[in-house]
Amino acid sequence: MSAPASGPGGNEAGKPEGGIFGVDAPTVPATLGVVALFLTIVGLALMITEGFVPGLVTLIFALFFGLCALSYLYTTLHGKFVWWADLLDEARLKGDEYAVDLGCGRGAVLISLAKRLTTGRVSGIDLWRNPDQSGKDIEATKHNARACGVEDRVELNTGNITTLPYHDGQFDLVVSSLAIHNLKAREDRRRAITEAVRVLEPGGKIIIADISHTEEYANWLTEAGMESVTLQDLGVRGWWGGPWLPTSAVTASRPGRGGVPA
Repeated sequence: MSAPASGPGGNEAGKPEGGIFGVDAPTVPATLGVVALFLTIVGLALMITEGFVPGLVTLIFALFFGLCALSYLYTTLHGKFVWWADLLDEARLKGDEYAVDLGCGRGAVLISLAKRLTTGRVSGIDLWRNPDQSGKDIEATKHNARACGVEDRVELNTGNITTLPYHDGQFDLVVSSLAIHNLKAREDRRRAITEAVRVLEPGGKIIIADISHTEEYANWLTEAGMESVTLQDLGVRGWWGGPWLPTSAVTASRPGRGGVPA
């Protein structure tokens, strides 16, 4: 298993035009912003009542939390679209693939993928739970697909990624963005990876981007017989508040029929 030192970079045209994709875990940047504002008020008050130094120290903490909020918002509103554009470009799609997005949310990756297809299609599956992403609803995803001009290449399903309602080997490509870590139990995450491999046809590819457990995913994919398993840090564009919560991507290929790579 290889592990490049840095992730893909440079593609600035990632976000599909016309869609509204929400904010991932919106309570997080909101909380960071409130803390920054509160500390700013306290710091200014301390400067008046206690002196310059106590106030300055408090304002430095306020700046820290403010920068964390900005980092988070940058990643959720822009950064993730950039590195997904890079990951999909690196997949070298032919345009006729049948793909599935596990935990598709409001369709950021689903639609980016659909835009790269001509005769292919993308199936998205989700439980449509709002805490994971602001305004997440199947109708919102349908609206985004229409607004971005890919409605004819997209189909949506309601279901759990640990028990996918698809046939063995049904897809040429399986993708998942910031979804599998929401499964709290280790065995549930392992089942999700097992299901991803099951629905992938020989010669197909898997691309998973997530904020935790990615080494587990890479190990499980290797154990499942996948090839060219790579784990890469997606860099500053994948920082959810700072370098202590980065995004990593796991990619892998399933051997072709007879064990020969496609």
